[in-house]
Amino acid sequence: MLVTLSAVALFGILTFALLRGRIVGPLAALAVFLFGFFTADTGAADAIHATLRAIAEAAQLGA
Repeated sequence: MLVTLSAVALFGILTFALLRGRIVGPLAALAVFLFGFFTADTGAADAIHATLRAIAEAAQLGA
């Protein structure tokens, strides 16, 4: 029987384990997560980019 596991699930489990073991902090994990999405060629990257851009623009207007 062949068992496959997607890279997204594998890295998600690894990130959860690293956060749970306090090997990395939440901000470092968030930075790596966002880096992965911005460099990936997926449909989710565009949505995340648009959301972060909107947040950044809203923060500039509020400052």
